[in-house]
Amino acid sequence: MFDFVHENKKWVQIVLAVIILPFAFWGIDSYRKSGGGEALATVNGEKIYQQEFDNALRQQQGRMREMMGDKFDPAIFDKPEVKHSVLENLTGQHLLTMQARAAGLTVSDEQLAQVIAGIEAFQKDGKFDKQRYESVLRSQNMSPLIFEARVQQELGMRQLTDGYSNNGYASNTIADNLIRLNEQQRVVSTAQVTAESFLKQITVDAAAVKAYYEKNDTEFLTPEQARVEYVVLSAEALLTQVAVDETEVKKYYEEHQPEFGTQEQRQAAHILITVAAKASDTDKQAAKAKAEQILQQVKQSPGKFAELAKQYSQDPGSAANGGDLGLFGHGMMVKPFDDAVFQLKTGEISGLVQSDFGFHIIKLLAIKPAKVRALDEVKSEIEQKLKLQKAGDKFAELAEKFSNVVYEQSDTLKPAAELAKAPLQQSAWLNKTQPEIAPWTDKALQAVFSKEVLKDKRNSTAVEVAPNTLLAVRLLEYKPASTRALAEVSDAIRQKLVHQQALELAVKQGKATLEQLKRGEKPNLEWKPGQTMTRSQPSTQSDLMRQVFQADKTKLPAYIGVENTQGGYLIARVDEVKDATTVDESKRARYVQEIRKLVGDELLQAYVADARKNADISIKPFAAEEKK
Repeated sequence: MFDFVHENKKWVQIVLAVIILPFAFWGIDSYRKSGGGEALATVNGEKIYQQEFDNALRQQQGRMREMMGDKFDPAIFDKPEVKHSVLENLTGQHLLTMQARAAGLTVSDEQLAQVIAGIEAFQKDGKFDKQRYESVLRSQNMSPLIFEARVQQELGMRQLTDGYSNNGYASNTIADNLIRLNEQQRVVSTAQVTAESFLKQITVDAAAVKAYYEKNDTEFLTPEQARVEYVVLSAEALLTQVAVDETEVKKYYEEHQPEFGTQEQRQAAHILITVAAKASDTDKQAAKAKAEQILQQVKQSPGKFAELAKQYSQDPGSAANGGDLGLFGHGMMVKPFDDAVFQLKTGEISGLVQSDFGFHIIKLLAIKPAKVRALDEVKSEIEQKLKLQKAGDKFAELAEKFSNVVYEQSDTLKPAAELAKAPLQQSAWLNKTQPEIAPWTDKALQAVFSKEVLKDKRNSTAVEVAPNTLLAVRLLEYKPASTRALAEVSDAIRQKLVHQQALELAVKQGKATLEQLKRGEKPNLEWKPGQTMTRSQPSTQSDLMRQVFQADKTKLPAYIGVENTQGGYLIARVDEVKDATTVDESKRARYVQEIRKLVGDELLQAYVADARKNADISIKPFAAEEKK
């Protein structure tokens, strides 16, 4: 509990880049109602409007773009099922916020202030700066009221969800059993009855080839193809058209100092004797007396601070590490603790410090001073950033003109190429199902094979194929879909039929051989040397692994067989089973932690499912579909 504010400050910093999007908040009543129009969904009477949905969609696009980089295709968010998923997720967020409010789970204004004050984006010289705070929010078209309400609601909701996800139960017995199962070793030898050994026995005549061709004609379809000329307008290409001077670089450096440095950080250790803030005076005095006794021992033997922390500290998060809390900046800890730490000198030990968590004895271990990189070190970074900004601005300025020129002069792409100062390029043959290779995303291929391009012989509309990248195409050549001739594919069909029949013979022979082995006979097989398998090891042969560990270990050797669609039939012999004899304490702790997390996640999912079942939620049919 001591780390509540510290941990949540980190969490807010992580999500800050995601939630600071223009009006990208669903948690503020005044914002929700500003959407107007017909609601897309309701949750217990609370409405979700188009504007809130659009911003949630943009938010998700931003996350996906960060994760996938150049592979991100914005066209995926045009799909109705994806939009429906985003809208459904919004209803879940509304519902959890309501549940948190109903349970009285809130974050006080004081705790909220500590969290926000610890965010580096809002600091100047390592301290919270109100003007910078308001300036950053204003640059994102957001008021402090909206931001603070959003963060407060998110933290409140996390208290609800963490109450379930962080409280899964796992006994040592369950962990021990799982360890023994996962680490049980089985020594396995294998032998293969190969399809290749039956190939010479197979003959396929022309009639069989023809029959297969006629029955599976769709297998030999060649999709429609098109070759196009195209022009691309992109912010990246516009970089060569913008310039940045020394004055701009220096101004940016002076106005964005926090970007180029770190605030002072301190590393401290503490011994905590816990007592609740609302505890009785008797309990508080008892805790204080105990803390004073420990303080006397610390003063007598300062070098044994870590040893005493392990012995007496009641902070489970740090006691095992000798009380070490690691590095942290100003404002990241509760105020009494923070004030005390930043008054100490390296190696100095405090007196008793009282906070809402109890009584602390603090030792300052190290100071990492604030550091700002020199202008010369970051000059090239700033130049690139400013060029990207200018190129982005220029792209925004040209994008509408580009789209208009492509549409208005639909019989040629030359004016669009001149506007973009980009070359006209020609594609190779394209089809609808080809792998995505830039710039031929799914959305770009939709444009290539659109009616306006293929039938009307006009330019396509300008489509976004990547962030800040527009593409327009025009048809050069077209080949309709067709079926390849029998003569062209007969050899491939014959080889396929031969392999299928050889595989069938191999499987039949393999199953017969397996039965011989189970009867105690010894057929002629080439066994590979035994290999050790465990349930936890990765394997490309899941069927084999499953049967190996289902084999009766009381009757060895045990024989199993699995079909191998490529090679024939695989026979495995389980020769030995080695059970784990001891359980390492650290391993047991890791397993317990993982099981608790899994159980906790299941508890949370069950809670959410039950809450949805008892809630009045309605989603407008096809509300997330792209508007035509």
